[in-house]
Amino acid sequence: MAQQATPVRTARLGRALGPEPTAVSGVVLLLPGGDEVSGRRPSPLLATASVRTLGRRLARTGRDDGLVTHVVHYRYRGWNGSEAHPARDTSWAVEEVVRRYGDVSVCLVGVDMGGRAALHASGHEAVNSVVALAPWLPEEDMAAPPEPVKQLVGRQVLIVHGTNDERTDPELSFRLAARAKKANRDVCRFEVHSDGHGLHQHRDEVHALTEDFVMGMLFGRALSRPVRDALAAPPPLGLRMPLASGFGRSLRR
Repeated sequence: MAQQATPVRTARLGRALGPEPTAVSGVVLLLPGGDEVSGRRPSPLLATASVRTLGRRLARTGRDDGLVTHVVHYRYRGWNGSEAHPARDTSWAVEEVVRRYGDVSVCLVGVDMGGRAALHASGHEAVNSVVALAPWLPEEDMAAPPEPVKQLVGRQVLIVHGTNDERTDPELSFRLAARAKKANRDVCRFEVHSDGHGLHQHRDEVHALTEDFVMGMLFGRALSRPVRDALAAPPPLGLRMPLASGFGRSLRR
């Protein structure tokens, strides 16, 4: 009896979150976190819980502008060294967006390991902006090449990190932002003081900041003053911008 072949795993896009626009003119791809090494398939519900609330918020806010949001479901739970599975799956997802929706601008929004995937996959010509929330980055190793930043040139980049993050080192995201800023002035980074990895204490502010950035980059909405200041400020000021408590309450909904 012939042995059955192992089915090939494929990445996929989740169903659009929130109300769908009548015509799509911009797409947000939401990239969940994961593990450093794992050959297991992510749990669909557990893996995407960290991004679904934000995705629905963005979908509601951007519906009239033609925004649609999708969660990317990875093939594997792990980054898995040089395989960089989530980054490759993200690149596939951008291609799938172009196939489905045509010539639209894409913003990659990732948390934890998804933040690293967003940064890595930003070189696709359809990507115009990147948001990395508490990005998981590898410890710097003199024997290993540094994280790439050239692919970020021409993209608008927002990094957000809690100063009390004990899972992903905020200093690593600052160093990456500093290197990226040398090649691309359109990079800013906000620090959420006293918050941890999940950014739960200031979730509303983080989501409002992400919304402000995404709508500005995809649809040309006016950016808030703090975001404008962070993008314009020279390092390190624009890369250690404090996220104010209550951010977003006075922004136009």
